[in-house]
Amino acid sequence: MGMQVGGTEGGVKSEPNVVPMIDIMLVLLIIFMIVTPVITSGFQAEMPMAKNIEGRPDDPGDVVLGLDNEGKFYLDPGTGTIGLVPEDRLEEVLRQVFENRTKDKIMFFRADRTLPFGRVQLAIETARAAGVRVVAAVTEEQREKAGILGRVGR
Repeated sequence: MGMQVGGTEGGVKSEPNVVPMIDIMLVLLIIFMIVTPVITSGFQAEMPMAKNIEGRPDDPGDVVLGLDNEGKFYLDPGTGTIGLVPEDRLEEVLRQVFENRTKDKIMFFRADRTLPFGRVQLAIETARAAGVRVVAAVTEEQREKAGILGRVGR
């Protein structure tokens, strides 16, 4: 007594072969796992503009550290005069400005929004190491377009 395998007429199998499809899916998964970290490591973001309705008036005694789009540091030590400060002397200069300061140890920080965040972070860490207690970011006020969002004639 023999056993029949596959059917009586030897017709076409209706089962799809899924092994090649699984192989392709695994290769695609591996490619995406490799490419995704490379894409996110080059992420750049522009700092947002702020809607600051109640702005703080400028005080002539404010210490303002500026960082331009070339990465150069500029400092107004509260005298109203702005001077270029070499990066290697930044902590020393900030320490001198804040060591005899009897008022609050607040520094206002103004940076170009096209800079990499690492440069901004370096400036903030240097200021904190020099004795600055509060680093306040200076932003530009986001202006509404007249006639569309704002009122004309105000």
